[in-house]
Formats: sequence, C-alpha cells, structure tokens
Amino acid sequence: MKAVYTLADLCDRQTLDAGADKPAKLAVLGYPIKHSASPQMHQAALDELDIDCRYIRLEVEPGMLNEAIDRMRQLGFIGCNVTVPHKQEAFENCTQLSDDARALGVCNTLTFSDDGVHGHNTDGPGLLNAIKDDFGVELKDLKVLIVGAGGGAGKAIATQCARAGCPQLTLANRTVAKVEAVRDELIQQLQLDPANIHAVAPTDSSFGELVKSSQLIINATSLGLKSDDPLPMDAQLIDASQLVYDAIYNPPVTSLMAAAAETGCKTSNGLSMLVHQGALAFETWFGQQPNTKLMKSAIL
Repeated sequence: MKAVYTLADLCDRQTLDAGADKPAKLAVLGYPIKHSASPQMHQAALDELDIDCRYIRLEVEPGMLNEAIDRMRQLGFIGCNVTVPHKQEAFENCTQLSDDARALGVCNTLTFSDDGVHGHNTDGPGLLNAIKDDFGVELKDLKVLIVGAGGGAGKAIATQCARAGCPQLTLANRTVAKVEAVRDELIQQLQLDPANIHAVAPTDSSFGELVKSSQLIINATSLGLKSDDPLPMDAQLIDASQLVYDAIYNPPVTSLMAAAAETGCKTSNGLSMLVHQGALAFETWFGQQPNTKLMKSAIL
C-alpha cells in the first residue's frame, strides 16, 4: 500500500489494491495531499463499523479533478473528500448539490451514484458541531468575529455563522474589499440586517471595539502554521470572557491560542472541526453516524 496514490494508480483494481486487505472506495483529493489526516480518521470509523472499505490519499494536479472523478466512478468508489485546490472545480462537476454546497459555491464532499455526482459541503456544519463540542455553547447564541473571512474556509465559516443566526457577525480581512463582498452576498442571500454584520480590516479604527463586543473569535487565516508567523490580530484586544477558536490544528497550539490563553480565555484548535466535518461526510456516504471520539483519537 502507498501513503499517497496518483491518477496512474486508478487504472484498474489490481493496481489500486495491490498489497491491501480491503478495496479502496473512498479518498481525499488534493494537491499536495500527503499531509492529510483524513485517512487515519475515516479508516478508524470504517473498521469499527466493519465496513469493507479503504480510505486513501489521492494526489490530483489542478485541472485533473474531472478525470479523477471519472476513474473513481468506473472503479466503484463510493465518494470522496475534496480539499485545496479542488473545491471550486468539484462544485462545477456535480449533477446535484446540497443546500450548504449551493450556498457556498464549493464542495468538500462528493457522493457517487448511478445518476451522477452529488456535492456537499460539511465545513460549516462541522464548525457548528465543533463549537458546541469544545465550548459547550451554541453558535447561534454568540457574537462572532472571524479573521480571514474573505474566502475559502473563512467564507464557509462566515456563511455558517450567518445561517445559524448569530446576533452579530464581524468579518475581518487585510483586504477589506473581500469581506465587503462576502458581507453583501450574505445580506442579499439571507436577508440579514446590515446593522448586525460588519466588514473591517484589522487595522481599522473600529476593529478594537468590534473585538471587544464579540464573544467568539475565530482565526481562519493561515497565520499560525509556522512558528515565526505574526499574530493574525492584536491579542491584547482579547479578554478572559471570550472564546478563541483557531481553524489550524497543526501545530495544536498556535501563537494566537497561546497569547489568548495567557489572558485566561478558553481556546481550541481546528481538530474538532476536521473531525466533525469528516463525520458528516461519513454520514452522507453510509447513512450512519461514526464514533467522533474514535475518529479524533486516531489523529491525535
């Protein structure tokens, strides 16, 4: 078995399953993909439920997603997860879309059937479950500030917060035009009160007051992946009454989390979001809920 498979391995079952005791029927597609923890997480759930299926990493170069999907369907795959840079292309290849996928314009989960490719997005609902699991509170009850809300995971998180009914939502990004576009889109789609959704840059004079009025602060930027990264925001604005969630899960304690913890506030990383979005994907494939505690322990 390989740690990472490629399109060349999708030529036939004999090649794909060489040396394996179970057939590969699920995969995570990305470029690069060797870092993904999804196989360990999903395989633990599959094995516990005695499902005869193997979950693999599949490295697919940009522009080759359609070919990968065609080959997977021919080989009898159940579906797949999709990560950077393929989420937009995955959306465009679907014949049916869930409400979450349609609202976001991207897919992270695909299900294959005789009548086509069904697209889902479990990132947003995964966050909702993660916040409840980690902090014991409902997302809908919190005033939320998202740093890095201009696109990608940040936009998915912003959309979920808006759909959940958060009483106040602040979208922050270095390029403020990006979050202004997200704000306007959410106001139009969900008929939101413009007074309750803000778009700012972390350097704006109003940013400090918006931080103080927020109960949950989410970092959706990539700042924190490296030890020498600057903080995504001024940690001195955070106080002990607030919750801080960093969508990054490796390292397990980011610089923002460490700085926030010094103030006495509760913090958590993106591992729980990874687990819960994965569990929701699993449910779309098999119609049953996996053991999230087992999935989490498999990647710790």
